[in-house]
Amino acid sequence: MTQALNQHWKNIKWVLTDVDDTLTWQGKLPPQTLMALERLQQADIKVVAVTGACAGWCDHIAQLWPVDAVLGENGAFVLEKINGALTLSTEIELTQVRANQAKLKQQVLEILKSYPQLSLTLDQQYRLCEVAIDIGQNCPKVAPEIVAQVVAKIHQLGANATASSIHINAWYGEHSKKLSSWRFLDQHGLTEQQILTQACYVGDSLNDQQMFETLPLSVGVANISHYWSQLDFHPSVVMSQPGGYGFAEFVDLLLAQRDVGASV
Repeated sequence: MTQALNQHWKNIKWVLTDVDDTLTWQGKLPPQTLMALERLQQADIKVVAVTGACAGWCDHIAQLWPVDAVLGENGAFVLEKINGALTLSTEIELTQVRANQAKLKQQVLEILKSYPQLSLTLDQQYRLCEVAIDIGQNCPKVAPEIVAQVVAKIHQLGANATASSIHINAWYGEHSKKLSSWRFLDQHGLTEQQILTQACYVGDSLNDQQMFETLPLSVGVANISHYWSQLDFHPSVVMSQPGGYGFAEFVDLLLAQRDVGASV
């Protein structure tokens, strides 16, 4: 059931959002998603995709979708249009990023020898920083206990790993959705108080819970119910529709709340 948005939502100026199964649904991008993103921009609300998606997919999103920026591969890099030109920025040199990725790839492949049902994602060759394992995008859904085992083994390497609805994403480095989002907003002039009151996050899965913990105003699309009992931190409101349909539902409620605030 959809939960109402309270008056605090009328102050939102930045919508940060996951992509897979938050803007998409069942492997497709609903037209309602693109229309909702466009409506946000028309309302002068900045839209930032914060995703584990590969660099190749992020380039497409940044180039063609109505978004202001993309924080890709769980915050490893930022793609942003500045004066009409797309820019790519990273916290550390790309040569070091790629060296870390190559090392981790070999380590992950060694782990996967014990899990013959698992493989790297089809888009691995388009990733700049991460190593990704398919757990449901182009294969049958992998059991949660298997996902947890693989994540734990990657953590034992000293690497980061999170599980989304379709991938296990692994990387060396200090970046994360949370840290990169805060850094991005800080670089755009927001104070800590403004981040907490003017930015919200929309997500659907386990790898979104740091954002749910960090931002008081957060949204889960309906399919987050699959992970509810596994989450340590939950979104403040949940939509009744899944994926991109739930995102469009949220945008309707957000803009209605802003209209109410403007009329008071």
